[in-house]
Amino acid sequence: MTDGDYDYLIKLLALGDSGVGKTTFLYRYTENKFNPKFVTTVGIDFREKRLEHHVGRDSNGKTDNTFKIHLQLWDTAGQERFRSLTTAFFRDAMGFLLIFDLTSQQSFLNVRNWISQLQANAYCENPDVVLVGNKADLSEQREVQETQAKELADKYGIPYFETSAATGAGIDKSIIALLDLIMKRMEQCVDKSQIPDSVNGGAGQKLDTANPNEKKCAC
Repeated sequence: MTDGDYDYLIKLLALGDSGVGKTTFLYRYTENKFNPKFVTTVGIDFREKRLEHHVGRDSNGKTDNTFKIHLQLWDTAGQERFRSLTTAFFRDAMGFLLIFDLTSQQSFLNVRNWISQLQANAYCENPDVVLVGNKADLSEQREVQETQAKELADKYGIPYFETSAATGAGIDKSIIALLDLIMKRMEQCVDKSQIPDSVNGGAGQKLDTANPNEKKCAC
């Protein structure tokens, strides 16, 4: 795809505690490489990737629609001192990769705090999120069990994936799942836009009418 040759520009934001592997996760996804020497992200950084995303399947298992996507992947600092800066970007993101470290119980316990931050600062009270347990390759150092993480994800009604930036396992799958959620929300926005306001609940429910945006309408 050339510059401008895409159907959708989608912004994803990776968040989680410092050291959980957000930067190496995004680097593995965009470059298909692993760099264990990354230093702590200061403030905000971002990467980009173009891809084709398939949505829906017919009765024969064939894809109904294929969209060209330009992804912007925002990498946030996990330290508390950058929190006011990073949360300022929450409202502009269309989906979130909430990452914790499978070898750190504390990073898992802090997932609830991050979800609270999302509920307070994202584009709506129930944004599109996938929960990611990273560093799955370090099985001998593991502190968080899969059943624990799945139970928490089920509580919040979000998908859960285990990944490894070192091997690449699970990374594509987690991002595709997040894109599926976003595209589904966008389809719902289109459907609702065809319904009169009197049927669709009016113009004011949970929407920032001063700055309308298609990614907000399905909240």
